[in-house]
Amino acid sequence: MKVISGILKGRKIKGYNIVGTRPTMDRVKESIFSMIQDKIKDSIVLDLFAGSGTYGIECISNYAKLVYFNDHNKESIKVIKSNLEKFNIRDKSIITNLDYLKCLNTINQRFDLVFLDPPYKLHVISDILNKLQTNNLLNQDALVICEFQDDKLNDNYLNLVKIKEKKYGEKYVYIYKLKGFYEIK
Repeated sequence: MKVISGILKGRKIKGYNIVGTRPTMDRVKESIFSMIQDKIKDSIVLDLFAGSGTYGIECISNYAKLVYFNDHNKESIKVIKSNLEKFNIRDKSIITNLDYLKCLNTINQRFDLVFLDPPYKLHVISDILNKLQTNNLLNQDALVICEFQDDKLNDNYLNLVKIKEKKYGEKYVYIYKLKGFYEIK
């Protein structure tokens, strides 16, 4: 796995082999970041199921202000810390080792970008999309990027509306925004 764009472009990210994780394919990541590129600079980002930290590191590489990395897997947290230190970007991050619900219930921050890439067997994205809104965790023009395989996701969740849908083999990526804000190409 490599950083695909920005100031860290080409740098290798450790962690493709963490037990219990499934790294996002580079072509999927490349496609996602081409869709959200103009939303990254100065953004505050939540990577709720961070794994190796690839989404958050990509955001920092493209001038995100701050990335919250969360994962319940202790090995993932070690790898994220190692990657951030290796790239000298630890100061642009907050790392938590919590269950996703505890993270959402204790975090006190609004986000511009949220990445949801949970283990496919959990089927929790719908609940998280609602929780992000009821806990008031999204800025007005926030985007929520969801990667999943077997879930059945709706076009709307409270005030979130699906604005983009892509299929990559058996994987799907949906992007949601709050009604009335920001259109992407």
